[in-house]
Amino acid sequence: MTERIDKKPTQADKTSQLTSDPMSVVQVGLDDGYAYTKVALADGRLFSAPSRARIGSAGVTWIREQEQRIFEYETGGTVYSVGAVDGEATQFDEYPSSALNRVIVQHAFQQAGLSGRSIHLVTGLPVSAYYRHDGQLRQQEIDRKCESLKLSVEPKPNSAKPGKSILSASVAFHEVIPEALAAWYDHVIVTQADGVTLDGDRLSAPIAIVDIGGRTTDFVVVQDQGIVHGSSGSLNRGMLNVKSRVADLIQQTFDMSELGEQSIARAVDSSRLRLHGKDHDISAMVAAAKRELVELLYAETRRKLGLGVELDQVLFVGGGSAALATDIANWFPNQTIPDHAAFANARGMLKYLQYVCDDTAGGF
Repeated sequence: MTERIDKKPTQADKTSQLTSDPMSVVQVGLDDGYAYTKVALADGRLFSAPSRARIGSAGVTWIREQEQRIFEYETGGTVYSVGAVDGEATQFDEYPSSALNRVIVQHAFQQAGLSGRSIHLVTGLPVSAYYRHDGQLRQQEIDRKCESLKLSVEPKPNSAKPGKSILSASVAFHEVIPEALAAWYDHVIVTQADGVTLDGDRLSAPIAIVDIGGRTTDFVVVQDQGIVHGSSGSLNRGMLNVKSRVADLIQQTFDMSELGEQSIARAVDSSRLRLHGKDHDISAMVAAAKRELVELLYAETRRKLGLGVELDQVLFVGGGSAALATDIANWFPNQTIPDHAAFANARGMLKYLQYVCDDTAGGF
């Protein structure tokens, strides 16, 4: 498994387990979150890359092709730089169907070794963007996202080697499901060495999924294979709020007007800020920002789920669940964080594509 591909994977990483037939369709589960874009492939590999891009060319000539860390893509007549750039904010409602999302997804495909491949894809939307309060589908939002990722995105060649073309990955089939519900599919569809089964006990048990992501935290309660909308929905708070709060505290403490988005992300991850060649301990700022987020999440979780006494299990997923595991450890006596929780949605989307969608044979 490969996680968090901030740097370019080797060619062996990319192609070792893909079929050699370039005409064959590749099945992909894609959790294109506001902070990270996660890819699950049918051969078991998992990839993650920051959802980081900006409008405009890279403005960098790479002396050695192997060191390239910023990649250019063109869609709708506009060039975007993706990778090691100070990214534009993704926290806006139209992001899932935006050009910014499209180039970030294409970059994730390229990093996963899917250049030139035809892709069958399942992605997600936050629960509140997928359902209205009464349970009706927000069909226009769903359709917009479906069509957006089918639009053309062309990778541009390295400026040092303008004649070397790169093939785009194209989406031939795309279905959208609610993000936290994807984790439920991951939970009930069990893959083992001797085959795939639906876990009957898990299928019938009342369960809550809490998906702590970048911009949103989603809640889905499933009972008797139905979604209980009164206890489901989205809170527009997630791990990007921690980054934003730390940025404010850094500006106040060090009297700075601005700091690059990548520098802030590194500071949050390491609890250290490097200024003028000197490291500063900002662990207290990071802890304070996390504490503020956790208090908001706790209050909303109690509003949605109460004490959870009628739930067999509360499943915490998403990158935020892993990052805040210590802070949320004792909210429910029957709570669980699965292995590689950040990939639970991407895995569930892939399983939904493989075993539930109409385009595949052998579904349940």
